[in-house]
Amino acid sequence: MASKDIIIGIVGSGGDGVITAGEFIVSAVSSEGLYSFLLKSYGAQIRGGESSCRVRISQNPVESQGDELDALVVLSWSDYLKFEHEIDLHATTVIVHDEEDPIPDDHVARWADHPTYRIPFKRLAKEEMQTVLTKNIIMLGSLIELFGMPERGIQHAIDKKFGKKSPGVVAKNLEALACGKRWVAENIKKTDDCFLEYTPSEPKLVMEGNAALALGATVAGCRFYAGYPITPASEIMHWMAQHLPAVGGTVVQAEDEISAAGMVIGASFGGIKAMCATSGPGFTLKAEMLGLASMAEVPMVIVDVQRGGPSTGIPTKSEQTDLMQAVYGSHGDSPRVVIAPTDVEDCFDTAVYAFDIAEEFQIPVVLLSDQFIGQRKETVRPFPVDRRQVYGRVKPSEAELVGYKRYRLDTPTGISPMAVPGMAGGQYPASGIEHNEVGDPTSRINLHNAMTEKRYRKYKYIVEKYSFVRRYGDDDASVGILAWGSTKGVVKEAVARLQAEGYKVGAMIPQLLHPFPMEAFDQFLAGKKRLVVAELSYRGQFLQFIRSRCTITAPIHHVARPGGKPFTVREITEALREVL
Repeated sequence: MASKDIIIGIVGSGGDGVITAGEFIVSAVSSEGLYSFLLKSYGAQIRGGESSCRVRISQNPVESQGDELDALVVLSWSDYLKFEHEIDLHATTVIVHDEEDPIPDDHVARWADHPTYRIPFKRLAKEEMQTVLTKNIIMLGSLIELFGMPERGIQHAIDKKFGKKSPGVVAKNLEALACGKRWVAENIKKTDDCFLEYTPSEPKLVMEGNAALALGATVAGCRFYAGYPITPASEIMHWMAQHLPAVGGTVVQAEDEISAAGMVIGASFGGIKAMCATSGPGFTLKAEMLGLASMAEVPMVIVDVQRGGPSTGIPTKSEQTDLMQAVYGSHGDSPRVVIAPTDVEDCFDTAVYAFDIAEEFQIPVVLLSDQFIGQRKETVRPFPVDRRQVYGRVKPSEAELVGYKRYRLDTPTGISPMAVPGMAGGQYPASGIEHNEVGDPTSRINLHNAMTEKRYRKYKYIVEKYSFVRRYGDDDASVGILAWGSTKGVVKEAVARLQAEGYKVGAMIPQLLHPFPMEAFDQFLAGKKRLVVAELSYRGQFLQFIRSRCTITAPIHHVARPGGKPFTVREITEALREVL
């Protein structure tokens, strides 16, 4: 029976072109108007090692990577075993593998009932194409014949990928694609019903989370980026290096994480919207500079693309364990804003909001993404790159520059006009030491108290203007689920699945995490008799955090585990069923 929604997993070694094959499939199905979701996974080695990808393809919009695979393609069983606990199969999952690499003995009985096809990917690459580098393209050709992958779309993706290389490269790869398709047609009798059924429509836009975030920052007016390479955030710097100069921006690869944050503060002090991006270990190093930006009230945006921790941890896997450090990770009372994007499309929006908030309220803003969002690809709507307004910081008027008080205390919002270098009369000291209204150092307790209150006074107005949350399901449901960040997709699908079964359930996913949107939480929790809280954190950082902010009277079913493998829709659905 053909399906309008199928999930294919591909596993191999670092040199097998597994990720490239997955990206070809996504490009192909998107050109045919289908929706797609690409999840990449690979080892932490700089070169080589294992790699895998998971592609979900659907005629209808998808919110997550789904549950079990419909088809598993293995180019190397030894590498598959490194991913075994990340890959879920159902009873009828189709298994495709290279005939020269048989199923491991201890898995033969386990998968005896699965439809299995043995295809000579490596031999065909060597004998028919005279290069083993075409193995992944031959494999794609076999998937066209086996599962109905869009042939025209994959041909177009190959042309786009290799079109700028030497003459003959595109032709060679198209020949390899035809070779795989032909071999399956002549030698395989299909015994399963896994086949993609779809109606072509207008092409869809596909983007990676890190790229969407970088685009959003650029649209918001970011013109300076400083960074230090770190997985899984490096793609942001790659995108910026390629595109920011075209709009008059500057990109600097700094010597370390601290320097990158310092450069961002310096650029922002000079009147330029600026950003840096990192992951957990790098964010820790930036904590001192974050405190400086808080004290000096300098706008800055810091992106933390979370990964498995602590320390070096698992750089190539996702986790939600930087929440506490994002909110509290600094010395002293150091105000900052923390926003968490929930999907690729949201990366664009929250990047725009991050700059709006940073500039309007002269405060550092942390964008708390993760590897699951940052490095995945999914179908998105076209972005509003010609957005209605780009917000900038408040600058002093001519009258305010007379006896200029950079840190004046009599502002109801806590926002005081910020001069930029070159403004006549706008000179002031900007440093990390406590200061009076003109910026001169002070150790007077009454001034420290007043300045601290001024810096935190902004929170009230930030929450009023930017207290955005996502709500799904039934508003009057007695059972609810709270989650944040990249868990949104599986939660949304789980809620829809249960509603289709006749259950009433509600979900809330906050984007603004700090300052805490108390009113939104209180409204959601009202009337809830049971509550599920889901997060990829062994310590349960999210639950600890919301408990420190609001009173929860309903019994809580806490779904918390370390990261590495994102939640599935089935996990969240079963957790909700337990309390329903």
